Amino acid sequence: MNKIKVYLQYPWKFPDSPYYKYLIQDVPEGIVYQNVEKQKGVITSKRFFWFSNFLKRNIRRYSDKLNLNIPNAHLSPKGNYDLIHCAHCLSKNKDKPWVADIEMTPSFAISGWDKKKGQNKIRKILLRKNCKKILPWAESIKEDILKIYPEIKNKVEVVYPAVPEIKNLKKPKNKKLKIIFVARYFDIKGGLIALEVLERLRQKYGITGIVISNVSDVLKKKYSKIKIYDLMPHKEVCKLLENSDLFLYPGSLDTFGFSLLEAMAFGLPIITINTTWTKSRNEIIENEKTGIIFDVTKKLSFNKIEEAEEKVIEKLVENTSRLIENKNIRDKMSKECIKMIKDGKFSIKERNKKLRKIYENAIKN
Repeated sequence: MNKIKVYLQYPWKFPDSPYYKYLIQDVPEGIVYQNVEKQKGVITSKRFFWFSNFLKRNIRRYSDKLNLNIPNAHLSPKGNYDLIHCAHCLSKNKDKPWVADIEMTPSFAISGWDKKKGQNKIRKILLRKNCKKILPWAESIKEDILKIYPEIKNKVEVVYPAVPEIKNLKKPKNKKLKIIFVARYFDIKGGLIALEVLERLRQKYGITGIVISNVSDVLKKKYSKIKIYDLMPHKEVCKLLENSDLFLYPGSLDTFGFSLLEAMAFGLPIITINTTWTKSRNEIIENEKTGIIFDVTKKLSFNKIEEAEEKVIEKLVENTSRLIENKNIRDKMSKECIKMIKDGKFSIKERNKKLRKIYENAIKN
């Protein structure tokens, strides 16, 4: 059987998502990916991370100010491949079939995704015959897409991201329970709330709190009893995840949340929240099965603790305390997390089965 050659088209010069790292690490059967040399996973260099986000943010900001309405569409070079897989962007190519995985609706555009003029430009691209499939990362993202582009209903299919299972995983027997928070974007992922929750649990139970993120020197000094690390290579993050017991994630703004999947792969029950801006969170965490998740209706501040934040902190402390005090519940949730990554909807084999079928159908006509 001939292998299907797929060209990976990124929206920027280099990809910055674990989605593609895990895609080329565990390739679907019968598939060969091209343009993978620069795929290193997420950016962990503090300076490079800051520069990358500064550049992207300002390109989008000035494009919006100038009302340019630019689709996030790119032209892949000519080559010996059968299909283009766009990495949360669109394709300008008209001579090759293409699919696109989409993290969020704004991924469709550099600017103007929420304006009629910009949406009409995007719609024309999506309705082209060689646009075969749009692959949102979650059902909630699919719903958002179809609210704007109901015409492409037959082209939209959810393919959940996947992470590899951890072979020969041995859960730690820590004398002090270790609770970890990991996020590259400290503020919007609830870093301040996480620090406060970890500190209160440390005082109450003597747990070890671990934070891997961009934390200011002021906060490092204030929460000096918490083990705080700067951004680090993924292998080092994995070592800390492997030796932890619970994963705390109070992020109130998220398009998906890859760190949740990676924590689950290590058997870490998740303690998290669900807000208007974290629509896919309920698809990732099953309450009382792979963790604890509760709704937060008020918008939370990223840099201060007031009444709304205090209520969330108290509830996070309460729910985490329940898991700290009940090892049986922790162990049961841990097994469910591992099962979800090994055989469930976030498994490599489930993702690969879906992608293989999508690619095969895309090149048929």
